[in-house]
Amino acid sequence: MKKSLYALALASVMAVPSFAMADEHPADQPLLVGSDFGVAPWMMRSVDGPEGFGYDMIQDIAKRIGRPSAEVNDIAFSGLFAALLSGRIEMTANPLNITAERAKTMLYTEPFMATGNGFITAKGEKIASLEDLKSKVLAVNRGTTQDKWGTENAEKYGFTVQRFDSFPDSVQAVITHRAFAAANEIPTASYAASKNPAIELAYSDYDGRMFGYAFRKEDVAYRDKVETALECMKEDGTLKKLYNKWYGGELPADSPLLTVYPGFGAPGFEGYDEKPHELDCK
Repeated sequence: MKKSLYALALASVMAVPSFAMADEHPADQPLLVGSDFGVAPWMMRSVDGPEGFGYDMIQDIAKRIGRPSAEVNDIAFSGLFAALLSGRIEMTANPLNITAERAKTMLYTEPFMATGNGFITAKGEKIASLEDLKSKVLAVNRGTTQDKWGTENAEKYGFTVQRFDSFPDSVQAVITHRAFAAANEIPTASYAASKNPAIELAYSDYDGRMFGYAFRKEDVAYRDKVETALECMKEDGTLKKLYNKWYGGELPADSPLLTVYPGFGAPGFEGYDEKPHELDCK
């Protein structure tokens, strides 16, 4: 039986013994994290280096937990889990969906952004419902939640999945009419459509999914340390300011960007510790 890309990513950890597990988090060294640089405005390249909402966010967290800075490694999404589990990075810095499947292997922080599938089409093309994908080609990023969704729903809605290694590649497939639509996280898809007159956000499907940072299972104490910094950024309005800078728009009162959740971890998922804790933001 064909293994999923996720399973292959986890299995590949066994094939990279040259990397030592990063059991320690040296206070005098940059925080080592991984993210795909092709996810604007979360993480993207500029002439001066990486920038974006996710970049500013992880740099702020690094300072709050006593690290001099964060060093962000550009890692394609399909290789992100192997990089984490093999010890190449200390945590993820991608806009990573919290899922029950992933929570069996990785440890999550509490949520910090709501999402769902956003569908981009060429300008003028419309999607009134998912049934409009019938007989069309849907472009997705290899190994992402949209890849999984496309695989599970291709037969139901009658579309064909075309996989790419980066989001810009999937957008280009839409522009050149090799694909009818490209699917990604709603914030990413919406931003891309706002910056490129050749495409538009044709359909949004908020489905209750949320983003969180991920750690190795044994790294509970460090997960809690990072989550405390994350909660303080919610409390003092830092995350809202970053959202205004990179995304803009109003946020509902119950947005994960504003909500401090009880305990540590993602409520309802494996690895969640419901024990209350006092928030001490210095």
